Amino acid sequence: MDVFKRLATWLGITNKKATVLCVGLDNSGKTTVINHFKPPQTKSEEVVPTIGYSVEKFLISRISFTVFDMSGQGRYRNLWEQYYPETEAVIFVIDSSERLRLEVAREELHALLEHPVIKQKRIPICCLANKKDLKDALSDVEIADKMELAEIADDKPYNIFATNARTGEGLDMAMDWLSEQIMTIK
Repeated sequence: MDVFKRLATWLGITNKKATVLCVGLDNSGKTTVINHFKPPQTKSEEVVPTIGYSVEKFLISRISFTVFDMSGQGRYRNLWEQYYPETEAVIFVIDSSERLRLEVAREELHALLEHPVIKQKRIPICCLANKKDLKDALSDVEIADKMELAEIADDKPYNIFATNARTGEGLDMAMDWLSEQIMTIK
């Protein structure tokens, strides 16, 4: 069996593995985003708020993702940093219709980026401006400005995508970008 593994690796047909942290404020749509990528037989019909964290695994673009879906409630956000050492990419979900909470989301994103463990890593940051279908939603460009994404360090490739996690709109493009970044960095 070891011979087949080596041959597959040499031919470049093995799956890479990536540990991804999915964070953002509560009710931003993190669990709904992750549910979109789960195999059909494991998708949840009803998505409930995450308490603490949950772990999901799925395969996209020959990358085996292990995604930690972290609770965004204020009392649980301090748990995020316990997963930073293993983190190889970050998905930061933003409710683009929650104008009043954008400042809190910005502070949380920049606190994550300034954490010593994350600061020393070259990891991609995929921001999802979720709930783009809602009437009061800001555009991804407006969200990028308010979140001060231009200030992200040069060693952290980042991008923002307008998404609707309920319909899946924009999610595949975001994960394609993230997969490409992971393949480039790893």
